[in-house]
Amino acid sequence: MSGNRSASGGHGRLGSVLSGLAVAVGCVLFLGGFVWGALVYQPYTVPSDSMTPTIAVGSRVLAERVDGDEVRRGDVVVFTDALWGSSPMIKRVVAVGGDTVACCDRDGRLTVNGKAVDEPYLRPGPGGVVVASGQEFSVTVPEGNLFLLGDDRHTSLDSRSHMEEAGHGSVPRSAVVGRVDAVAWPFEGLLAPAKGFADLPGGISGPGPFTALLAAIAAGTALVLAGAAYGPVARLLTRRPGGTGPGKRSGPGVPQGPAAGEKVGT
Repeated sequence: MSGNRSASGGHGRLGSVLSGLAVAVGCVLFLGGFVWGALVYQPYTVPSDSMTPTIAVGSRVLAERVDGDEVRRGDVVVFTDALWGSSPMIKRVVAVGGDTVACCDRDGRLTVNGKAVDEPYLRPGPGGVVVASGQEFSVTVPEGNLFLLGDDRHTSLDSRSHMEEAGHGSVPRSAVVGRVDAVAWPFEGLLAPAKGFADLPGGISGPGPFTALLAAIAAGTALVLAGAAYGPVARLLTRRPGGTGPGKRSGPGVPQGPAAGEKVGT
C-alpha cells in the first residue's frame, strides 16, 4: 500500500513539474510571438479601393518593416511621398530603376523591358475585359526609384497620374516604409505572390515571418491550455468510486468505528 502511494505521488509530482514547464514555455512562445510581431510589422488601414480585389477598402494589413532597397517587382508597399499627399499610401511595385514599363501589349498586358507580365489579381473592366491599364504609357524608371500601380487599374490614382512630374510618376525607394505581407482583418492571411514578375531579373520577394509568428502564438496557446488543464484532469482520472471523502482516513494504524451491533462501553 505504501509503495503504491509513493509511486502515485511520484507520478503526480512529475506531472505537476511537466505541466508547469508547459505553461512556462507556452507563455514564452505566446508573448514572444506578439513581441516579435510588434518589432517586425506595422499595421495599416487601407483608405481606398485602389487595391481591390487584392485588398478591400478598410482592411487592416500588416506591413513588414523593410528598407526600400529590399523591395522587388510585384511587392505591395506602403510609402509616403510629398507629391502624392501627406498620408501613407499602398500600391504595387511594377517596375524598378532602369526598367522600361509600358502598356499595353496586344493582349492588354503590362510589359517590363519588353516582357509581358501576367497579373491574375486585376479586376475586369467594362465588358468583362481585363487590361493592365485604361491609358497607354511608356516610361523608363529613374535609377533608385519605383513605378507603382494600384490593382484596380480603373479607379486607382497611381504613377500614371504623376507622369508629368519629376521622376515620371515614380517615387524614391527611400519613400517606402513597409512591404505588405498579410491581411489581418478581415483575416485573409498572406498575400499571394506576384508570380508574373518572377522571371524578371531579381525575381520576387519571399513571404515574411507571418506564418512563423502565427505558429508560435498557436503553439504557446496550446501549451498553456494543456498545462493548466493537467491538474483538474489528473484529479478527475484518479478519483475512485466509493473512495473516502475529504478529511477521512483509512488503512493500518487508523482507529476504526465500532462494527454494526457492537456495544460501545460507557
